[in-house]
Amino acid sequence: MAKRPLPPADHHAARFARQREADRTATAEDYVELIADLLREEGEARAVDLARRMGVSQATVTATVGRLQRDGLVETKPYRGLFLTPSGQEMARTAKARHELVVRFLIAVGLDPETAETDAEGLEHHASEKALAAFARFLAEREDGGR
Repeated sequence: MAKRPLPPADHHAARFARQREADRTATAEDYVELIADLLREEGEARAVDLARRMGVSQATVTATVGRLQRDGLVETKPYRGLFLTPSGQEMARTAKARHELVVRFLIAVGLDPETAETDAEGLEHHASEKALAAFARFLAEREDGGR
């Protein structure tokens, strides 16, 4: 494999800054996406359900939900669980669409569905808009070519 030179420092720093931002937003996106799924599938989203499905403690869920509330993404209602604000609903829709696109792409390039679902959980947050557009073009061309 040919050696690639290091990019200029400012370009390199911009790459890492983008990844750090993706890391920060990944948790919020995962939570609002799961809350939306629970509301759709079960009619309610409770902290205990989030903790169980995410494999974290209820204390972690409580702290994260508090941040999501401060960010205007989630509302809590006494004795009724968690709800998404309009901003939270939009974030959930966007995250779900990105997740589904990445899963479809990974399956199209040969991964089994289970691995694709698992790998998409990380990739969906870190793929750039350019990469996601390329995935969508690839899938569209593949679907058009199959007709």
